[in-house]
Amino acid sequence: MSDQGFDGVFPRGEANTAFGKYFIGRSYLNMLTTEGMGVGFVTFEPGCRNNWHIHHASKGGGQILLCTAGSGWYQAEGEEPVSMVAGSVVQIPTGQKHWHGAKADSWFSHIAIEVPGEDTGTEWLEPVANEYYGKLPQA
Repeated sequence: MSDQGFDGVFPRGEANTAFGKYFIGRSYLNMLTTEGMGVGFVTFEPGCRNNWHIHHASKGGGQILLCTAGSGWYQAEGEEPVSMVAGSVVQIPTGQKHWHGAKADSWFSHIAIEVPGEDTGTEWLEPVANEYYGKLPQA
């Protein structure tokens, strides 16, 4: 699927090769700032999603996702997937296993804000299974 007509708020950035092993499909990363906290503009090609993962911290931490364009999914472990469109906001607490990415038929972009904390780190886990992902509605 072409990205013609896909309107991201910020430039797409470079191919996300540094974290590519934790994604199914291609994503792009434009780090907006790393001063004080990490704020990245992430763009997912249709069908691209990241692996299940957890943001750890001994104090504070977590992540906030601000959807800016396209249509995607966010899912916390044990909960139903949440459809995300431009204007959707998700606050992910420290220790919550989750994943996020594009719907199969749409580009998807979000701003990912790493909430400041102490002893922070991301634990990357298993991929979201193709069989499971393929059963998610695309509308």
